[in-house]
Amino acid sequence: MTLDFLKRKTGVIVGDDVINLFKYAHQKGFAIPAVNVTSSSTAVAALQAARDNNSPIILQTSNGGAAFFAGKGVSNENQAASIAGAVAAAHYIRSIAPTYGIPVIMHSDHCARKLLPWFDGMLKADEEYFAKHGEPLFSSHMLDLSAENDDYNISTCAKYFKRMAKMDQWLEMEIGITGGEEDGVNNESAEKDALYTSSETVFSVYKALSPISPNFSIAAAFGNVHGVYKPGNVVLRPELLGEHQKYAKKQLGTSEDKPLFLVFHGGSGSTNDEYRKAISLGIVKVNIDTDTQWAYLTGVRDYVLKYQAYLAHQVGNPEGDDLPNKKYYDPRRWVREGEKTMYNRIDELLGIFSTKGQLGN
Repeated sequence: MTLDFLKRKTGVIVGDDVINLFKYAHQKGFAIPAVNVTSSSTAVAALQAARDNNSPIILQTSNGGAAFFAGKGVSNENQAASIAGAVAAAHYIRSIAPTYGIPVIMHSDHCARKLLPWFDGMLKADEEYFAKHGEPLFSSHMLDLSAENDDYNISTCAKYFKRMAKMDQWLEMEIGITGGEEDGVNNESAEKDALYTSSETVFSVYKALSPISPNFSIAAAFGNVHGVYKPGNVVLRPELLGEHQKYAKKQLGTSEDKPLFLVFHGGSGSTNDEYRKAISLGIVKVNIDTDTQWAYLTGVRDYVLKYQAYLAHQVGNPEGDDLPNKKYYDPRRWVREGEKTMYNRIDELLGIFSTKGQLGN
């Protein structure tokens, strides 16, 4: 690996390494998939796909995914399970990621206003980790206050960002609404106009956050929708991203064509051309969840259908009434099949996003 701009070339990266990796993505014209993980199984599927393609990867926990990581038997009163699960996932990924020999960004996904106690809990864990190790536990976090008015959204992000900047931590924020539903946040009834953010609004975020730290990205809405829908139901306008960049360039008086780090939410189900157009206009991170959920299921589903006669009983199968079936129902067999098909989908996306091979030799 020849990425001299990274101080840490393997494992979870933080601080300057994060912004330098995103700058490299701008320079080389690629984006990094951000894969939602809910277990060690989904995490290692993503890590293996990235390693085998010599690519960086972003692993992220949603609020519900973090609670699942903790275990469904844990109460989520006051966000206890989501905090514990996110922290456990971060520690697990920190411990295993160096084994895969690639840089990994450890991120937390959408945090709406009602979930701010979850955010507070993760930041507390970051600050405690920072006090011991000189860096935060997570590389980055996302605040999604897009359902609130812009003034509240931006001012609240700035307030938290001041706290995060003390640890050189990255902030991702959303302005404008991503349609559909994800993790209990439902925007399925949002007005269509709300799904497209103006360049002026995007730049107002830049003006508020840039004096604090350069370590932030903006998820601006350009028709994105969480989930997968019938063709024609979603009208993406990736050209708006180019307008945001041009507006910011003019306002800043810079020669840089892509002064903004932009994020693509609701990516599952988009066409390859839509992905590539958005990436060419400054998208450095693409959220992938629905696609990988489906991919993981297909491996498990197909295994169960193929071996259903061996999974009906502990003993007895088409080869003999007294033959044991343990090797067929061992979770290591069927869970691995889910990992393989999730791996395959991430492998495809790394190609579409031009992420493959970007770590050099």
